[in-house]
Amino acid sequence: MTDNTWPRDQYTGPGGGRYTGPDGGLYTGPGGGAYTGPGGGMYTGPGGGMYTGPGGGLYTGPGGGLYTGPGGGLYTGPGGGLYTGPGGGLYTGPDGGMYTGPSSNPYRSNIPPWHVLVEYLEQHGRRDLANLIRSYLR
Repeated sequence: MTDNTWPRDQYTGPGGGRYTGPDGGLYTGPGGGAYTGPGGGMYTGPGGGMYTGPGGGLYTGPGGGLYTGPGGGLYTGPGGGLYTGPGGGLYTGPDGGMYTGPSSNPYRSNIPPWHVLVEYLEQHGRRDLANLIRSYLR
């Protein structure tokens, strides 16, 4: 995974993946998970959540948000974005990507915000994955 990761859990409080304030996963300011500038989760340049090159949230190679291998955003095994066990992107317990409570170690990923990723997957013919993720989103 890259150095650029953002909170992607479902917590709406400070530091959470659905928080719109500083350090939040949906913050639109500098460094935020929904920021469109350098270092942001919606940035299309290197390291950004919408970047399709190495390390990007839409990259299909190792470390990328769309990588299906170990550690990737679309990996279903331990540590993956589609893993339903502890620490996974679809895990609903503490530190998981679908956890709604506060966490000292929130799930972080280099993917764009979940709702944007779901839309992207649908547009690129991966309705199966979009529907899987959507079924976990509240």
